[in-house]
Amino acid sequence: MQFGIFSIGDVTTDPTTGKTPTEAERIQSMTAIALKAEEVGLDVFATGEHHNPPFVPSSPTTHLGYIAAQTKNLQLSTATTLITTNDPLKIAEDFAFLQHLSGGRVDLMMGRGNTGPVYPWFGKDIRQGIPLAIENYHLLRRLWRERVVNWEGKFRTPLTGYSSTPFPLDEVPPFVWHGSIRSVQIAEQAAFYGDGFFHNNIFWNKEHTAKMVGIYRRRFEQYGHGRADQAIVGLGGQFYVAETEEQAKREFRPYFDNAPVYGHGPSLEEFTEMTPLTVGTVEQVIERTMQFADWVGDYQRQLFLIDHAGLPLETVLNQIEILGTQIVPELRRRMEARRPEHVPSDPPTHASLSADRSHPHFQVSPGSDSQA
Repeated sequence: MQFGIFSIGDVTTDPTTGKTPTEAERIQSMTAIALKAEEVGLDVFATGEHHNPPFVPSSPTTHLGYIAAQTKNLQLSTATTLITTNDPLKIAEDFAFLQHLSGGRVDLMMGRGNTGPVYPWFGKDIRQGIPLAIENYHLLRRLWRERVVNWEGKFRTPLTGYSSTPFPLDEVPPFVWHGSIRSVQIAEQAAFYGDGFFHNNIFWNKEHTAKMVGIYRRRFEQYGHGRADQAIVGLGGQFYVAETEEQAKREFRPYFDNAPVYGHGPSLEEFTEMTPLTVGTVEQVIERTMQFADWVGDYQRQLFLIDHAGLPLETVLNQIEILGTQIVPELRRRMEARRPEHVPSDPPTHASLSADRSHPHFQVSPGSDSQA
């Protein structure tokens, strides 16, 4: 099973010191946590994509390429890549190029984005979010699987004899996750293609997360990609850990109360009860994370949000150290002990896909001949 971290790249004032990092400092801190993730044996680092303050990660492939040059094992991913406002041609080029740079250590998560003004900034209509996601992704698949593409759609100019360059490394397109919080259509899209489905469940109760993953699993099986429990699932999560629960809450509360993503709302105690946020000891984090598999079934990727809400870099690096050395080894043991033999332990990788060219991943529309 893959474990890792994802960053949303927020520039937030530390409520305990009043210090606000510069954009340069925030970008450098994101790099530092990615390198720390590799150092402690985590599998994945994923960066968000944002084009509005207070966030800095507007160019994920630039950043991931920089990180790739300083790592050897870390899987490089996104959380998310905006399939609606980015041109599929540029996504195809950027991530194929990153594949070549990194030796194939690349996958990506597609998402619509939840910041309304971004759509008109990039010349798009937010009311067309779902149709844009569907059309753009289908074109992206073709660009990564066909050497010459002739195409016509609704949202961009036609293509005649177009060849994307560079073509994916070893002719293996990057594996794709479809990230969604609430859009059933995106779960359906992931199932149709046999791609991964990532539910960033950090704001939602377990019933909602289980419902969304359940829809994806059932449709995955109906499209003929395998049994429902073999579908490729990833989850988000977040925690703050200390020697005691009391200490963890005392240290994290100022950051929680002032966080731009959930501050000034429910109390820390209410939020930890309703959502997967865990603030406590190592064992509490392990026990809560193991509950995720009870909610959604055995899954393949777990990413944690740690560097947010103004937490200083030193604190974040210490949390990652604890995650890699104390939490993840035990989670790996317990997750694999409960996993049935027929359920994949890892999502597809460049190596596994290179070894199995019959995988539906290589087809443009693998679900098109299946009956819904």
